Amino acid sequence: MPRVSVTRDGRTTLTAFDQFIVKLHSRCNLACDYCYVYELQDSGWRARPRTMPAAVRHRVVRRMTEHVRRHGLRRVRVVLHGGEPLLAGAAVIDEFATAVRRSVGAAGAHVQLAVQTNGTLLCDDMLDVLLRHDICVGVSLDGDQQAHDRHRHRRGADGGERRGSHARVAAALARLDSPRHRRLFGGLLCTVDLANPPRETYDALVAHGPPAVDFLLPHGTWDAPPTGAGGTRAPYGDWLCAAFDRWDATGRGVRVRLFESVIGLCRDGTGSSSELLGTLPAAVAVVETDGALVWADSLNAVADGASHTGTNVLSHSFDDVLALPGAPEHGIGSLCPTCRSCPLVDVCGGGLRAHRYGRGGGFANPSVYCLDLTRLIRHIHRRAAR
Repeated sequence: MPRVSVTRDGRTTLTAFDQFIVKLHSRCNLACDYCYVYELQDSGWRARPRTMPAAVRHRVVRRMTEHVRRHGLRRVRVVLHGGEPLLAGAAVIDEFATAVRRSVGAAGAHVQLAVQTNGTLLCDDMLDVLLRHDICVGVSLDGDQQAHDRHRHRRGADGGERRGSHARVAAALARLDSPRHRRLFGGLLCTVDLANPPRETYDALVAHGPPAVDFLLPHGTWDAPPTGAGGTRAPYGDWLCAAFDRWDATGRGVRVRLFESVIGLCRDGTGSSSELLGTLPAAVAVVETDGALVWADSLNAVADGASHTGTNVLSHSFDDVLALPGAPEHGIGSLCPTCRSCPLVDVCGGGLRAHRYGRGGGFANPSVYCLDLTRLIRHIHRRAAR
């Protein structure tokens, strides 16, 4: 449960971070055309170092340790991210993971280490490094070969023809699913594409034997809505409903965080909140390769610099970020009147903050996926009621 403070008008702000996203490498070896880092509004990545320098890595560990001690945290999650974090190399990952476990662990917190990767660099040697530090591995996969390779391309040499990455990812998942490395397998993350059939996409994902699957909606705003969103229909809601029905009909053999969250929030309000659902903020701090501390990457969909805080681990603590006057507010009290009066607000929480931006009103709008979230929540509620 994130540590939060709630005002009388229902606005919620964080008082501590318990998850740290650390970008060890700022570039990627794929060129996914929907990427929220490189293909949306923000261009800050261009000026940052490719690999996080040693001095910055050391300061990140020190700042996390300070934060754990100050707030008496007993559990934190540290996610290696990018770009593609495995491009940082085995030596950097080994050194950073060792330092985190030693320092943050000594401060009294249990440390869960994880990495979110495109999977193309998950060779046996890299997997052995991850195994040594018990680093949970999440892999991005968008379905079968046709679905995945529609957007997730390998960069062509010298600007040459781009090639699909599915074959490499599938081979890496086979290694990850081996008896030696199976316990590292955290799950698959799939970006929803309306061109991909939902039931077949779900089946293609679970064919790799993941313990969990999650679905990500393409980032966008009212000013630049994702294909099909923001109109009078709910195509993403229809897609997710069909995927839910397949998950339900096949016995819910893997965890699907989005669906489980809706079920719990509809039932008794105990489902986990996330950036996409619920009224509690995600207690996440993001550190770029140059040490810059930024808000959620999804704000890259809003405007160039929208995620920037003007702070850096070299000169600021994580508490300095929490104290910023421009820190995003969460909770029902921070939403527009339309959302506050909606009977589903306790479940959807207004949706992802970035998805509410536009129409000349800043973030004071329902989500551009409002109809889609409504469709999904009501569908799951009806199914659960049976």
